[in-house]
Amino acid sequence: MQELHDAPLAPLTTFRLGGPATRLITATTDAEVVDAVREADAAGTPLLIVGGGSNLVIGDQGFAGTALRIATQGFSLDGTRLELAAGEVWTDAVARTVEAGLAGIECLAGIPGSAGATPIQNVGAYGQEVSSTITEVVAYDRAAGETVVIPNAECAFSYRHSRFKAEPDRYVVLRVRFELEDAGGLSAPIKYPETARTLGVEAGDRVPAATARETVLKLRAGKGMVLDPEDHDTWSAGSFFTNPILTEPEFAAFHARVAERLGPDAKAPAFPAGEGLTKTSAAWLIDKAGFTKGYGTGPARISTKHTLALTNRGEATTEDLLTLAREVVAGVHEAFGVTLVNEPVTVGVRL
Repeated sequence: MQELHDAPLAPLTTFRLGGPATRLITATTDAEVVDAVREADAAGTPLLIVGGGSNLVIGDQGFAGTALRIATQGFSLDGTRLELAAGEVWTDAVARTVEAGLAGIECLAGIPGSAGATPIQNVGAYGQEVSSTITEVVAYDRAAGETVVIPNAECAFSYRHSRFKAEPDRYVVLRVRFELEDAGGLSAPIKYPETARTLGVEAGDRVPAATARETVLKLRAGKGMVLDPEDHDTWSAGSFFTNPILTEPEFAAFHARVAERLGPDAKAPAFPAGEGLTKTSAAWLIDKAGFTKGYGTGPARISTKHTLALTNRGEATTEDLLTLAREVVAGVHEAFGVTLVNEPVTVGVRL
């Protein structure tokens, strides 16, 4: 277990932003993770869990406490059952399951970060969410002081949310278990319209899992959503805002604002999101409110490839990023009466 003091955190995040931690511990086994958490809790030391750093916005002043970087390794495949250590690189794990001819997470290719973060956010993209394949999450329960195994039904998964996100200071994910599908090398049924169009198939069709993965990687790369050190459009946290979910009265008011602003024939994206709920597109809202690709003149700007990504152009500070984010939130609310919610976790700062 490695320990550093006054350690920079910016290099551990995909934004490349944020000040140092008082102490940084890198744990390479589950036991080291648990020991570090117990030590911090016993001493009353603030604790920040760092995985792949793809969903963190850390304040410029840094973190006054212990940052615990989870660098555990472990990929175990038994038939269709997959177990990943929390520190496993997610996109590499997806590639290995596709190479094994299994389906279920192939459309989650290219998502940066570690496996341990996937149940926290209920990571999803291109028609798949991890909640549909996760069977169990092994976590250290800081309240109980013990390691627990939480079955899918008790994870409280919903859109970009879970029990782990609801109680961020309670659970530290150690391992994630999945049940994948052996469809003879084919993918799960293609659900996302853009993916189906690109593949030239109908929704519900299957294609070779490798083809589905490669197609998603190309789609993500075209939006700056695959990490590339040379491309500042990828110096981001991917989608910075979640897609708003509106009640019937909220959607009616929103629809009226769309007609008022864009004309009576304008139609906003609308997708069923449960009884009495409708999900709309954050990217559409941002664009129609006037924040187009490349918006901004400072060191933090909207991606030139996708309006949903806020980016560090190389010299930004966290405050630069937050200033841009607040401008977008205010502009969308003024235009459409909808309040955007940030997807990344903020540390020492608030939007």
